[in-house]
Amino acid sequence: MIQCPSCARQQEPRLLCRDCGAPLAVEVDYFAALGFPRRLTLEPSQLEGAYHERGRLLHPDRFATEPEAVREASLRSTALLTRSYRTLRDPVSRGRYWLELRGEKLAEDNKRVPAEVAALVFEVQEDLAELRDAMGSDRDSIDELLTAIRERRQALRLSIDEAQEELERNFTRWDSGSADSAGLTQDLKAILSKIAYLRTLIRDVDRELEPLAVADRNAL
Repeated sequence: MIQCPSCARQQEPRLLCRDCGAPLAVEVDYFAALGFPRRLTLEPSQLEGAYHERGRLLHPDRFATEPEAVREASLRSTALLTRSYRTLRDPVSRGRYWLELRGEKLAEDNKRVPAEVAALVFEVQEDLAELRDAMGSDRDSIDELLTAIRERRQALRLSIDEAQEELERNFTRWDSGSADSAGLTQDLKAILSKIAYLRTLIRDVDRELEPLAVADRNAL
């Protein structure tokens, strides 16, 4: 039970007092902070609507003349609400948070490159090394490599899209109440690990391409 800093009523942990509407300085999970049950499938518009509505009710300006305990509760609750929204609006960070709620850590299974991504990692790094070696060569040779790398980046983006579709299917199975929580947990870890590696590859590609793009713009 938690005591409201404004009306002193005792109640279950929540962001807002059910009696007087004052903010409560209490930690709740991110789903509860936004008023949702623990379900992985969330409608973005509903999530955004809940965030803005609760943000309006918790905003520190509404409690500027209240006692210090109420003002402090407003600040803490607003910060929690913001963390909750930023985490849950992104399916990947939502999946990671779901693992945390279940006492799991992605890092434990994220030290080895997923088998289906390993070959791609090697191919991308080989392409980038070839591009670095070709710097200073004739422009036609560089342009040919750039075309291949840009096509590779597009393929990586498509792979991420496919992995995110896998993620949504995993979420649906969780929400259906499947008894195979151990299997779903392993699948979730594998999908999140795959997305993390694919995103890293795209960052590596962009890091190599950016100086060339800047040089081309300066040459205009």
